[in-house]
Amino acid sequence: MTTETTTPETTLPRNECEREVAVEVPADVVAQESQVILEKYQKLARIPGFRRGKVPPGVLRQRFAAEIRQEVVEQLVPRFFRQEVEKQGLQPVSSPQITQMKLEDGEPLRFTATFEVLPPLQVTGYRELVPESKDTSVSPDEVEAELEHLRQRHATYTAIEGSALGDGDFADVSFTGKTKQEDSKPISLDDVMVEIGGANTVREFSENLRGARAGEERVFDVAYAQDFADARLAGKTVEYRVTVKAIKQKNLPALDDDFAKSVGEFASLEDLRTRIRENMQHEKTHRAEHEAKEKLVEALVERNQFPVPHALVDRQVDLRLERGLRALAAQGVRTQDMQKMDLPRLRAGQREAALKEVKASLILEKIAEAEKIEVSDEDIQKEIDALAGEMRQPPETIRARLTRDGALDRIRSRIRNEKALDFLYRRSA
Repeated sequence: MTTETTTPETTLPRNECEREVAVEVPADVVAQESQVILEKYQKLARIPGFRRGKVPPGVLRQRFAAEIRQEVVEQLVPRFFRQEVEKQGLQPVSSPQITQMKLEDGEPLRFTATFEVLPPLQVTGYRELVPESKDTSVSPDEVEAELEHLRQRHATYTAIEGSALGDGDFADVSFTGKTKQEDSKPISLDDVMVEIGGANTVREFSENLRGARAGEERVFDVAYAQDFADARLAGKTVEYRVTVKAIKQKNLPALDDDFAKSVGEFASLEDLRTRIRENMQHEKTHRAEHEAKEKLVEALVERNQFPVPHALVDRQVDLRLERGLRALAAQGVRTQDMQKMDLPRLRAGQREAALKEVKASLILEKIAEAEKIEVSDEDIQKEIDALAGEMRQPPETIRARLTRDGALDRIRSRIRNEKALDFLYRRSA
């Protein structure tokens, strides 16, 4: 079977990443494919008045003309599109949009395919970048502040009899809450400690519980701000019915060797201070490196301006939205509530960040290529082992799934980009 196409026409792109090719499939190839499909119908078709397998071709062509035509198109268009872009040395990064389809009996199949490709990209200026340097030392005051936080977390509470709640007291409460909106799921919690007048206490709780005694019930509303940290409550008004079970005072443990032993395997308070300092040092160093790398990426994107295929940005927007919805689900936001969200507005809001992420990825790929940075099989296996641990499944199962879904190449690309960014940070740090 011949697979030659006529010389295609390539039109000017509507944007810098868009390409359009006109493809012509020879008439004899179309005829051969049509015959193959016709023979399949002849074996399977059941038409009254004819034995199975004995239906005349002319009857089949008339009866199944639309179906045969559709199958011819489905078989030939992808194959000849691939052949044409390979011949022209093009690498599509989006699915082709097929237009101007023309298929007549005895004639070639003609169609036009529009798609996007990566832009030509020459990364410049990355060797001159110097990462931001921050002081990551840990002061004695910072260690003592963290030690005090640890002490606060190990506080105990004792009941105060016969008094009313005042600032500095802790109310042991149970409560239910219901939003003013319809179809809301009631909030119900028991044995919650509320510090009256505390910096982290919702103002309405302090105001309405101040002066209450053990056994009393208070009912009041709380109007949460639109930017409240808990997405389930943000922008909502909740009616709370709170019962004060007991009034308690906070008792802090002494900062001594016994305290150090009670919070972990520490021989003394000084050992605990050393561990706190080491952990804080590690966290500061990690955060400083992360921030410095983010600034390196920002500088790379700023120095290298180039067009980006819309398809890649759309995919990144999808990924960002998917991560965001998973985070909301983890916070307890119901599917029904997420379905009410204005997705077009959310997509528009994610587009600028997605564009920067795609640009950064393309730039890092070029740097990795220029610096001959590779990803080893051991690197991939470490990633698979980590996923297996998180999902509590055998590594072999995870690898098989990633291979089936075509995700291994994406993982390899991500690791390679991370190595390229680490290369930039280490060489100039």
